[in-house]
Amino acid sequence: MLSQAFLIQVAASGAAVAALVGLAAWARIARPLNPLDDRTARFYLSEEFPGRTVDQLWVATDGAGALARSGASALVLCRVGDAYIGRQIPWAQALSAAFRDGQITIDLADVAAPKAVIVLPAWPPADLAA
Repeated sequence: MLSQAFLIQVAASGAAVAALVGLAAWARIARPLNPLDDRTARFYLSEEFPGRTVDQLWVATDGAGALARSGASALVLCRVGDAYIGRQIPWAQALSAAFRDGQITIDLADVAAPKAVIVLPAWPPADLAA
């Protein structure tokens, strides 16, 4: 025969587990991201790479990423999950990235974000400064 204390303990444990499952489900609700524009891309880049100047900036046509030139480096912003991540790569690597079907695919060699796919009308762009 089960004691009343045992049943109370099992019920309390079940309620605690249910509360934790509910909290985890609620916490996974992604917040909506607004598409990137020139101003927000520059803001994210200045936050991620303080002190770096952006020489040129190309924002994806779908607003899900951006690519900027900063001297001999390329600064890449791309959407991963419900946030944007920033990575720095050599400019030559960004310039030689594969461009197919209106998308530039940049290998970031990062476990958390292995590649960035940015939708652009052309790559390299015609307005590319030397």
